[in-house]
Amino acid sequence: MKSLNKILIGSLSIILVLSSYNGFSQAAEKGDLNVAVNYFITNNKVPQLMVKVNTKINGKFLNVGGINLKLFLDKDSTGTFIGNVITNEKGEATAYIPTSVKAEWATSSKHTFLATFDGNKKYAPARGDLTVAKAKILIDATSDKTVTASVFEMKDTTWTPVKGVDVVLAIRRMDADLTIDEKPTFTTDSTGKASGDFKRDSIPGDARGNITLVAKIVDNDQYGNLSIEKTVPWGNKFVPVNTFNERTLFATRNKAPVWILFIAYSIAVSVWGVLIMLVFNLFRIKKLGRDV
Repeated sequence: MKSLNKILIGSLSIILVLSSYNGFSQAAEKGDLNVAVNYFITNNKVPQLMVKVNTKINGKFLNVGGINLKLFLDKDSTGTFIGNVITNEKGEATAYIPTSVKAEWATSSKHTFLATFDGNKKYAPARGDLTVAKAKILIDATSDKTVTASVFEMKDTTWTPVKGVDVVLAIRRMDADLTIDEKPTFTTDSTGKASGDFKRDSIPGDARGNITLVAKIVDNDQYGNLSIEKTVPWGNKFVPVNTFNERTLFATRNKAPVWILFIAYSIAVSVWGVLIMLVFNLFRIKKLGRDV
């Protein structure tokens, strides 16, 4: 009997030790991060990087904030260090290419951007990369309202026209860009040009009728994201109307629309009328009770 008890106690001890070990192992497991690097250049000026970090939990990708990333140009070394960034609540972080890597930038017409994460208590080390070729985009608009975008790639030391690139020709708006006609994109020909006719004649502009045209390449595998803008007087002149002293929904209380005042006062009169009638009927009922 004593030997049986010893066996049972020993078995339970082993089970407890193994279960605690498994629990410790599970607690020590770290999540995996996905690091995506995007390249942007606007008006052919200083290039910009945007890094996006997410992780997969229960089959869904969730953005991860607070991740400290190191950015490099071509290789992980001191001379090619772009900078440190920390992702925001959307899992995004941005950085401009500094002048400190200008020498490395001039060595080639194609570069690879690296984003590295050293890991922490919650997530394992991760890295992402993106290779892009040097390119630029130009925009032109003629008097007959034809918009033309030209795409060039740096080959050796020469800007060479690029064929077969999809370009968006649009009008810059507050929420989202509006294409110049019904076509979503235009494809460059052998001269590197893509043209389209402006068909948004009734679109509002500023006080002078100016609107901003934009030509852009979006998420291209070779060139990343490129965009350029041009201002043209092709919109309707916007004339601001001051309604401060008129009865409008957004005016002060004493300038409220008449129909709103009518509705509000009608509701108040109706409610108080019902209450007064109820009180009056209560007095009548009380009086009738005394007469009986």
